[in-house]
Order: sequence, then C-alpha cells, then structure tokens
Amino acid sequence: MATKLYVGGLPYSTTQDELQTAFAKAGAVVSTSIIMDKMTGRSRGFGFVEMGSDDDAQKAIEMWNGQDFDGRKLTVNEAKPLEARPPRREGNFGGGGGRDWQ
Repeated sequence: MATKLYVGGLPYSTTQDELQTAFAKAGAVVSTSIIMDKMTGRSRGFGFVEMGSDDDAQKAIEMWNGQDFDGRKLTVNEAKPLEARPPRREGNFGGGGGRDWQ
C-alpha cells in the first residue's frame, strides 16, 4: 500500500522531477506534487511524495528528514489526512460591526 509523505522546507525552485529523483533513492515513488500559490503561481515550499510501500516511506523519512536539500533543511513525515473545514461564508470580508450589545 502506498504511503503519502509531507515534505516541507523545499527550495522554491524545486521541480517535481527533482523531488521524484531525490526520493527515488529511498524506493519506489508513485507520485509527487509541489503545492503552488494560486495567486503568484510560485511554489509554497512544500509538497507531497507518495511512496510505493510503507517500508519505502519509512526509509525516505529516515533518509531525508532534517537533511539539507539545495541549501534548505527538509521536514519529512507521514502526511496527515486533510481535516474537514467548515464551509466559507460568501461575502464575509471581516471587519467589525454586526454585534448585538444588548
């Protein structure tokens, strides 16, 4: 079963191919994704690597967590499932007001 890893501290110039090549040293890489900022299109400095097995994932964590990658220290651990967030309310742009002080 594939295991998804969180990879933080990536240099902003890192490509998915570079990430895949680096993690392939630990075992079979199923997929990689680098999270991009929607507004700027620039990397946000973190991503995910899906390893082919739990053993490969553990080896990748041991190999890369805390290690230097192009001048930045990586944080690598098992990705946590995305938690459900309450839906955003349309038109709510903050600001004060609307309070009932009775």
